[in-house]
Amino acid sequence: MLVEDEKEFATVTRSALEQEGFVVDWMDTISLANEASRSAVHDLILLDLTLPDGDGLSLIPRFRADMPGVPIIVLSARGELTDRVSGLDRGADDYLVKPFELEEMLARIRAVQRRPNELAPNEVTVGALVVDTAFGEAKVNGSTLELQRREMSVLSALILRRGRTVLRESLEEAVYGFDDEIQSNSLDAHISRLRRKMNDAGAGVEIHAIRGVGYLLKAAS
Repeated sequence: MLVEDEKEFATVTRSALEQEGFVVDWMDTISLANEASRSAVHDLILLDLTLPDGDGLSLIPRFRADMPGVPIIVLSARGELTDRVSGLDRGADDYLVKPFELEEMLARIRAVQRRPNELAPNEVTVGALVVDTAFGEAKVNGSTLELQRREMSVLSALILRRGRTVLRESLEEAVYGFDDEIQSNSLDAHISRLRRKMNDAGAGVEIHAIRGVGYLLKAAS
């Protein structure tokens, strides 16, 4: 989630993130960010502080309640020591002062993603399949499984809830941004290709369609 009200800055930042494989939800007010935190699952939050309807710092407790363990990086022109200390004390994982180079922002994102998160382990194993959800990598018997970005997003969402049915709506939220146009059979196409690639690699994993509800991933019986 990118919470930023400056359109030009948000457009450039979003483009850089998408080139790195992120699906980006862009919110430009506190009210929209609050709504998004209740209705979608995010892996990272980039937060501006000076927003049209208030101080972005007020969002951090909400994010911590709705998405425990999700990294939060403040991106702000407020660069005084007291501002940086306040942001970190309120619960941000990092604080980056504008203006900054996009390469530094991406490096800081990689750094917070490398930090251990006891609430959501990065590496998950099912059958012969090992998925690192932080780095977006899947391996079968040590060999990398070549997946498209959205296929990897689907797999990560399923394997984190392995053995349980994942609602179709939840999978679509994990794969698409709020303003992406979703074709009726797009998710099914991703699932079909994912099944084929895992089967061909001998992953020992099955994805079952739960009719009218969603999908379930488990070790092959």
